[in-house]
Amino acid sequence: QVQLVESGGGLVQAGGSLRLSCAASGRTTSTYAMGWFRQHPGQEREFVATITWNIGSTDYADSVKGRFTISRDKNTVYLQMNSLKPEDTAVYYCAAAWRVTKFNVWGQGTQVTVSL
Repeated sequence: QVQLVESGGGLVQAGGSLRLSCAASGRTTSTYAMGWFRQHPGQEREFVATITWNIGSTDYADSVKGRFTISRDKNTVYLQMNSLKPEDTAVYYCAAAWRVTKFNVWGQGTQVTVSL
């Protein structure tokens, strides 16, 4: 199994930046991809960005393209968030596609709040 621990959330003004981190431990060699998702209050969880473990291919939701960047350094995955908007306010979750090509391992979530 793989375990995920997120950090880096907080409160920031609109236009500011935050960097989220997700430290993966355990049997990470069986990981196919890592991703970030977010959940707005009262809404379902939505895809934000993903990166494949071995090749590093990335993909983004249209709403964050050009503002957010996902990257990986060894067993830590980052989400650099720039030009933040109030609508980016959500709980952000790190996820791993472990042994399968769908996301099946989740972190505990970290709150990001963007104020006007």
